[in-house]
Amino acid sequence: MTKEPQDNQILTNRQGHPITNNQNIRTVGNRGPGTLENYDFIEKISHFDRERIPERVVHARGAGAHGYFEAYGAVGNEPVSKYTRAKLFQEKGKQTPVFVRFSSVIHGGHSPETLRDPRGFAVKFYTEDGNWDLVGNNLKIFFIRDAMKFPDMIHAFKPDPLTNIQDGERFFDFCASSPEAFHMVTFVYSPWGIPANYRMMQGSGVNTYKWVNSEGEAVLVKYHWEPKQGIKNLTQKEASELQATNFNHATQDLYQAIERGEYPEWELLVQIMSDGEHPELDFDPLDDTKLWPEDKFPWLPVGKMVLNKNPEDYFTEVEQAAFGTGVLVDGLDFSDDKMLQGRTFSYSDTQRYRVGPNYLQLPINAPKKQVATNQRGGQMQYKVDLAPGQNPHINYEPSILGGLKEAVQPGKEYTPFIEGELVRASIDRKSNTKQAGETYRKFEAWEKDDLISNLVADLAPCDERIQKKMIALAEEADGEYGKRLREGLEKAVKSGSSQKPLGNRGGDKAPQEAVQKGHEAEPY
Repeated sequence: MTKEPQDNQILTNRQGHPITNNQNIRTVGNRGPGTLENYDFIEKISHFDRERIPERVVHARGAGAHGYFEAYGAVGNEPVSKYTRAKLFQEKGKQTPVFVRFSSVIHGGHSPETLRDPRGFAVKFYTEDGNWDLVGNNLKIFFIRDAMKFPDMIHAFKPDPLTNIQDGERFFDFCASSPEAFHMVTFVYSPWGIPANYRMMQGSGVNTYKWVNSEGEAVLVKYHWEPKQGIKNLTQKEASELQATNFNHATQDLYQAIERGEYPEWELLVQIMSDGEHPELDFDPLDDTKLWPEDKFPWLPVGKMVLNKNPEDYFTEVEQAAFGTGVLVDGLDFSDDKMLQGRTFSYSDTQRYRVGPNYLQLPINAPKKQVATNQRGGQMQYKVDLAPGQNPHINYEPSILGGLKEAVQPGKEYTPFIEGELVRASIDRKSNTKQAGETYRKFEAWEKDDLISNLVADLAPCDERIQKKMIALAEEADGEYGKRLREGLEKAVKSGSSQKPLGNRGGDKAPQEAVQKGHEAEPY
């Protein structure tokens, strides 16, 4: 029987309203799309977006480079126009300038690049139709499937608000209580959680998007970047040894490779699925915690990306680069993916707060085409986006006095049919641990060993209730996985603190060791 919380422990918003559902945004049916009057979510996420000044709340530590994307003019063996009218893909050999920012997610701006963490992989395409931002990570899935939980997830993974020390118990407390996170935990705690560098890691859009053709027909798509340099990951031991000598190694590797003329390349591939619920699958295709099986939805190449120029100034370009999942061009569209819809509000809202309302006037963020808007004022405005011949008195639309006019709709507009009750509910097909088991079984022996070793090291100091939940999830995913985790925790030393960066071995002894090993000195 569930014990009712005391009145002083009931979760409320800042208005004092009790929160009755902190797991799901309000959607049309349980699959979405989301609705704009999600007051509790918008209040929660907009406050979360403003929690750090001026460093990014997430993805603070980063490196970047300029380059170009070259289209193949096809998707696999078919004309790309069959699926999308986006201009940058249509012509074989067509090149589009890009800027890419790689990053870690949880840790601060000067944290070591050897820490266990997903890596950000954000690409800004400066297309002839304006900017397209493909904002993703190196791993192809995520911890959660609903944007309502994102602030809580990041809070759990960030340092303890009292001690300001990252705490593995807080991390696993959230993950053990959110079973959908187990697949991502399996990846992050394996060597895939520490890529060797930025050049040798995959990228993914993570979210499900849509492509729209000239007839207004749409398909679901997933984006994947495959490095031509190959893929390399590090074990925890290797990362710790590297960190002792250089905590900027990935930034240095990218910069020096480009300076040498060894330009890194990635091929962009897509998976395509017809738009719909796909009841034949045991998961929802809009669920960000799931992989689309490659045998059913093959990876189809559409182009390649080459990075061939380093930034001229880190702050001006890399630090002030601002991305958003809502930045799409004609021929690309949103799916009802609940994480995507939440991120689409959050990312651009964060940029307006972090960089300023006129962040899109900065050269690194500005499209490489004419811009003409009726937006005026705001912090740090340094020009007015007037069109040639535009009447400067007219900053509104419609007007017959020389103001801006609406553009002509290119191709048939995509108008999906939406029907359903407004609810706050999770998707039906959760299948929280099946793919985690499949991923575990695909790991090589050394990857499995490192995964178990890392999980045991960080779970050992945790509350026994958290350990039991994590063991149960592992057993549900794969019998061997669960058995090895259980046996490892039974043998583990229970002493020590969980308050340390994820994967840090023996770090709880460091404060005492610093005192013991420190050399005395006279004041001067």
